[in-house]
Amino acid sequence: MPELKKISKVSDFFLNLSEREEKGVFFYRVSGYNSGIHAFIRKYYEACMISGAIVEGGIPNPDQKNLAYYNEMMGMEFNMNPNFILKSINKWLPRLNPNQKKNISDSIYNLLLSLQKSGKNVNMLKNIYIKFMCWLYYKFERVLQKLGSDTIPKLLIEGDISNYALMLVSVISNAGCDVVLLLYKGDSAYLKIDPKSEYSNNLLAKDMKPFPENFSLKMIQADIRQEKIGERLYGKKPEFANCTNTWTFKCDLTDVSKPSTERGYEPNLFYNCYLRVRGVDNKANYLTELLNMKKAVETAGRKIVIIDEQIPNPTPAEISSVRKKNYANLEQMYIDLSSNFVFSSNLELQKWFIRSFIDVLIEESKKDDMNINKLTNKAIYLVSWFKRYMNQLFQGWNFPAIACFVHMGPCKNENEVLFLRFLSKLPTDVVILVPNLADICCSNSDSLLIEKRYSESLDIKEFPKHFSDVKVATYAYSAEKELDSVLTTSFDEEKCRRANTVTLSTTYGEILSLWNSELQERPNFSILGDTANISVLFTKISGVKDRNIQEYWNYARNFVNDTTFLITEAPFIRSTMMNPIKVSATSFLRAGQLLREKIKTHHGYRYGILKDEIQEYIFDKIQLMLNERIIKGTFQNGTEYNVISTALNMPRDVLRLIQQFEFMKKNPKIVYVSAGEKIPSQEDAIMTAFLSYMGFDIIFFVPTGYQAVENYFSKNIVDEHPVGDFIYDMKVPNLRVKSSSLINSIKQSIRQKIFGR
Repeated sequence: MPELKKISKVSDFFLNLSEREEKGVFFYRVSGYNSGIHAFIRKYYEACMISGAIVEGGIPNPDQKNLAYYNEMMGMEFNMNPNFILKSINKWLPRLNPNQKKNISDSIYNLLLSLQKSGKNVNMLKNIYIKFMCWLYYKFERVLQKLGSDTIPKLLIEGDISNYALMLVSVISNAGCDVVLLLYKGDSAYLKIDPKSEYSNNLLAKDMKPFPENFSLKMIQADIRQEKIGERLYGKKPEFANCTNTWTFKCDLTDVSKPSTERGYEPNLFYNCYLRVRGVDNKANYLTELLNMKKAVETAGRKIVIIDEQIPNPTPAEISSVRKKNYANLEQMYIDLSSNFVFSSNLELQKWFIRSFIDVLIEESKKDDMNINKLTNKAIYLVSWFKRYMNQLFQGWNFPAIACFVHMGPCKNENEVLFLRFLSKLPTDVVILVPNLADICCSNSDSLLIEKRYSESLDIKEFPKHFSDVKVATYAYSAEKELDSVLTTSFDEEKCRRANTVTLSTTYGEILSLWNSELQERPNFSILGDTANISVLFTKISGVKDRNIQEYWNYARNFVNDTTFLITEAPFIRSTMMNPIKVSATSFLRAGQLLREKIKTHHGYRYGILKDEIQEYIFDKIQLMLNERIIKGTFQNGTEYNVISTALNMPRDVLRLIQQFEFMKKNPKIVYVSAGEKIPSQEDAIMTAFLSYMGFDIIFFVPTGYQAVENYFSKNIVDEHPVGDFIYDMKVPNLRVKSSSLINSIKQSIRQKIFGR
C-alpha cells in the first residue's frame, strides 16, 4: 500500500503515482482561505468528479436502516483477525477487485489493531468495525473502486469530522487514496481528536483568512455549472486575454498614462487597469495632474471617454435599438442579447465583448435578490451604453491598444457599477475619480478593482477641459508641501528588503544635486510593506560643454568619491573574460524562470556570502530583466543566458556596495567614462541595467557622443543630455583627485558667500 507523504506544492496532488518523487498518497486538511486555496479546491473538486468521491455536509453516522441491512447480509459476528475482515470485505463489497479488497481489509485491520493496543475491548472494536463497513458501502464504494491505479483516486470532504469518521477516512487514505478535508470553522475542533496531526497534515499558505461564511462545495459546484453554461454561450474563445492591475507599479494616474506597449510583453495579453482614486494627493496640482494624464493618453493615440458625475441613462431611442425578446431562462437571454455586439471591423474584439458581457451577467445573476426580469433590464442598459460609446473607445482598435474610460465622481447606481465592471474586462483602462472624500460611491465588490486613497479632499464635479482653466501651484508651495511630507513621515528602514525602481528624467542642471541626495528626498519615494519605491539616475552626458576640457573633468570629479565604482575605459567586461557561471547558464532557466536553488548550489556561485534576502532581491531583478526583455535578443538568440551569467558574476567591489545598500539613504554609484573609440560591451549594458534595477545611480561621461550601452537596450531607459561639442582622443585624468583649479574655485565660492565679494 502507498505510504502517507507530504507535498512540496499543491500541484503535487494532481500527479499520477508514477510521477511523484516519493511514491505515496496525501491526506491534508484545509482550515484557512485565500484565492489560491479557492483555485486549488476548485481543481481538486473537478479531479474528484472524474476519479473519486465528494462528501458534502460532513459524514453522518449510519442510521437504523443501514445497520439493519448490514445485519441481514453479514450478521453481527466479529473476529479480530485479518482473514475474517478480508472474507467479510469479499462478501460486503463484491464489486472491488482482489487487490482493492486486500488493501482496504489490511488498512482496517491495522487501524483496529492500533486501537486494540491502546485499550479498546472487543465490543468497542466490533462497533467501530460495523460502523466502518456501513460507511464504506453507503458513502465510499465509488472511490474504493478506483484504488490501485496510477491515477490516484481522490476524496473531498467538507465540515467538522468525528473521531471515528476520521479513522475511517484514514483507512481509505492508507489503502491508496488522496484526501482533502475542508474545515470551515478552523483547525481547533479537529486538533482535539488528532492533537499530533497523526492522520493528516495541515495545508498552509500565505495570507490565509477564515473561510467566507457562504463558502461550500455546493457553491463550487454552482460555479462549475455556470462556467459550463458560459462555455456553451461564448463559442470560440478570443485569442487574447486581459491582465488587469497586476502589472501596475503605483496604482494611480501615472499607470493610466503609461503607454500600452510599455506595460507588459506577453504576446497574448492586454494590460489594463481598473482603479478608483479617492481624495487628492495635492489640491493645488490635482487639476493639472488630470489634464496631464488626459494629454498623455491622447498623445499616445489612445481613445478616451470622460463622463462627469453620472453616465446619462439610455434614451428611449437607444433602448428601442436593442434587439430583445421575452426570455424563459437566463441562458436564452444571454445568447439573444449577445447578438447585439456586432463589431465587424475586428472579430476578435467582438468575441471579447460577448465574453465579458456574459461574464458580468453570470456574476450578477448570483445576487440573492436577482431575477430574470431584473437582470434583463440591466443587460439592456449594458448593451445601450456600449453601443453609445463603442466607436469612441474602439474605432480602429488594434491589439494591444488600451482605451480609457474616466468616470468623474462616484458611481451613483448599480447599473453604472455593472457597466464599469464590463468595461474593465475589455482593453480599456477604467478610472473612477472621487476627489471629494465626503462623496459615497455605490458599492463595488469586484475583486479586480483597486482603490488608491489620499488624505486631502477637493470638491469638484467636472473634469477640467483646458490648462487655462487650472490654477498651477507655485514652486514655493510645492516645496513647502514636499518638505512637510519629508519632515512628518518616518519609515522603518529595517523592514525594507527590496525596492521597485524607476528612472528619473531630469534637466542637466538637476543631475548633480540629485546624485548627492538621499533616496527618500527624491520624487515618488514611498514604502509599501517591505518594499521601497525609489527613483534612480541612469544618465548619459554626451559632448563637452563649451569645449572646456578642464572644467569637463572637474565636473566629472563631483560625481566620484571613495565609494564610487569608477570605470574609465570601455569595454569594462569583455565576452572573453573568465566567468565560472557562463558554462552552466543554460541549465539555470526553465520556461523563462530562474531555477534559484540550482543556481545556489553551483560551484561558481559567489553570492552565497550575502544575506538570503539580498540574494532573493538579486534573483528578483534578474528575473525582471528577463521578463521585460530589456536586453535586445532576450529569448530570441540566447542573450538571456548572457544576462544570467553576467548578473551573477559582478565584481567584488560591486557586491560590497550591494551589501551596504540602504533603500532610504544615498544609493551606490557607478561612473563610467568612455572617452575613446571603443564602445561598451553587451556585458557592460547588462551590468549597468541590472544595477540600475537594483537601485544604483549610473552616469556615463561620453565626450565623443558615441553610443554607450543604449544600443543594447530594447527600450530607451538612458536619460541622455547632449551638452556640447564632441571631442575625441581625450585622456582620462585621475578623477578621484580634485584638481588645484577646482579647489581654488571652491574656496573662491566660499569666500564670496561669506564676505559677499
